[in-house]
Amino acid sequence: MVCCCAAASSSLSLERFSGPVTVQGRNEPLKKERPKWKSDYPMTEGQLRSKRDEFWDTAPAFEGRKEIWDALKAATVALECNDHELAQAIVDGASITLPHGTLSECYDELGNRYQLPVYCLAPPVNLISECSDEDPSDSPEPPVASKKEFQLKVRLSTGKDVRLSASMADTIGQLKKQLQAQEDMDVLQQRWFFSGKLLTDKTRLQDTKIQKDFVIQVIVNAQASAGPKASPVTSAPPPAPQ
Repeated sequence: MVCCCAAASSSLSLERFSGPVTVQGRNEPLKKERPKWKSDYPMTEGQLRSKRDEFWDTAPAFEGRKEIWDALKAATVALECNDHELAQAIVDGASITLPHGTLSECYDELGNRYQLPVYCLAPPVNLISECSDEDPSDSPEPPVASKKEFQLKVRLSTGKDVRLSASMADTIGQLKKQLQAQEDMDVLQQRWFFSGKLLTDKTRLQDTKIQKDFVIQVIVNAQASAGPKASPVTSAPPPAPQ
């Protein structure tokens, strides 16, 4: 199991927030049962934390109120620690409404809708423990595609289209470095999305099920690309009296 003391760790759905909606006053207590789901391939605890981190790092950027996102993250950590009472107290304190008694769909007091992906609520049933004494090479891994290269089209949030030389075996992290070399764009500025999901650095193109003529969206973090801060200006002495 993922250590409950670790920070709640994120593919990101762009549909997790939508504008204000009308809530009919339905609010159920938070259920103790956590969802059961299976990953497309066996996932390690580190990979799960990475997916969660990606989600929580970018969640406030897609509308919604930051304080509500923070409360939802704290509630998921409490549930991971099996502290149901604390999770319920956090939800109540933030005036979050749960129409179905789960954090997968909830609303704030203004009627804004928030959705959390299942991997933030529970680990997959095929999670690989990193505490095992077994040889990591024995752990099942998704089959690696061939190295046949093709031109991958990525569309930057600036509106520019860029083509990268890629193979289905390449990871997103490798492609970020290629985009950095080609467009002078730091990898920390890049957020890659496909089919509304955030792609982590360890994700391989074959895992995204992308076709060779499809387009990957790349959001460029403008803040990270801002120039160096201006040096402080030394205050000038007051003018001499006339």
